[in-house]
Amino acid sequence: MPATFQKNNPKIINAWCLYDWANSAFSLVIISTIFPIYFGSVVVNASGGDVVNFLGMEVKNSALFSFSISFSFLITAFLSPFLSAIADYSGLKKVFMQLFSYMGALCCGLLYFFTTATSVLGVFTFILATIGFSGSIVFYNSYLPDLVTEDQMDKVSAKGFSFGYIGSVLLLLANFTLFLFPDFYGGISSGQAARISFLSVGIWWFGFSQYTFYYLPASKKSVSKTTGNWIFAGILELRKVWTELKELDLLRKFLLAFLFYSMGVQTVMYVATIFGEKELHIPSNDLKLVILVLQIVAIFGASLFAKVSSKIGNIKALMIIVSIWILICFGAYFVSGGGEFFVLAAVVGFVMGGVQSLSRSTYAKLIPVTTQDSASYFSFYDMVEKMSIVLGTFSYGIIDYFTHNMRYSTIALAFYFIAGLIILFTIRSNKHLLPKH
Repeated sequence: MPATFQKNNPKIINAWCLYDWANSAFSLVIISTIFPIYFGSVVVNASGGDVVNFLGMEVKNSALFSFSISFSFLITAFLSPFLSAIADYSGLKKVFMQLFSYMGALCCGLLYFFTTATSVLGVFTFILATIGFSGSIVFYNSYLPDLVTEDQMDKVSAKGFSFGYIGSVLLLLANFTLFLFPDFYGGISSGQAARISFLSVGIWWFGFSQYTFYYLPASKKSVSKTTGNWIFAGILELRKVWTELKELDLLRKFLLAFLFYSMGVQTVMYVATIFGEKELHIPSNDLKLVILVLQIVAIFGASLFAKVSSKIGNIKALMIIVSIWILICFGAYFVSGGGEFFVLAAVVGFVMGGVQSLSRSTYAKLIPVTTQDSASYFSFYDMVEKMSIVLGTFSYGIIDYFTHNMRYSTIALAFYFIAGLIILFTIRSNKHLLPKH
């Protein structure tokens, strides 16, 4: 295992990218495709209806799914700044990443036991799995400025997401065979096929992450900073980064813009399948195919917009992407059938890859080049992202809860994107790459 960071080292970069390959299976199989459909089929009342009693509260299962995601990311948003500061101080960045990763993988495996009879326990297992996924991403993202020079950030960030899209698609295709050829697997039911898929995500995530953890350097910190009370020193580290952050006007503006447009992006990612199933009544197998195509298109989107940003700059490229997202939201309000939904999903996939990879690399470029507090800085990025998921999915669930019509929620998402676009307009940069500090 390498003892120190070596910027632009191909082996270390590939090891970093492979973690996206490992954990993106959770995002695709658990969040976007098989699990949401399975969730809607098993979290039902005694008569099979979608309004269930959960801990004494009557709630639609689609809203409960949104609220579960909101709660998961709220927990991560609260914990990540403190844990990241402690990781920066103590040199335990990699250890924290491993702990969250293993917790997420284990809980994915435990979702195999998620049935109607164990639905309450299953919901909490899903929440823990999501916390593991989102928590590990905080530390994973923070490695980017440590591993590559600024001129490589867009390219490597896009490469990481591309690895994730490809790996998750391969596992999803393997899982599809469980549903398409049940006799080959001993005549299993669709419910059994779904639960085996959840187990496969845990195994996939744990297995491929071992390559990442073997080659990824443990820490960038010096030995002299690993003495003393880690928790107290970690809080002081967080305070120092917060003070620095307030002086970086461009970074603060970007984080605010990111908060708003990410509320839209993340919510679409997490509820698109539920929208297609509940609002448009699209068959589950068709929905799985749509999400599969979406992931493939996202690979090209991430690569294309990395090239676009090298020509016109990150901010202008992001403004183009966010403008397309606005059109998508209004289109979702008027979509009426499966064909229109499929076209819309293809466009979503194209801009999804671009907005995710460019947002991460843009923030990495905006971090002061002399800082050693990469995890602490990225904890604010991830906290904003997690809060955007909390606010976005919660508002989506609330609108669905009171109106019983998810179309109204898509209009709210459009206004989130508009707010983000307006703030991006206030950021000025005439360079191909964002100005250095």
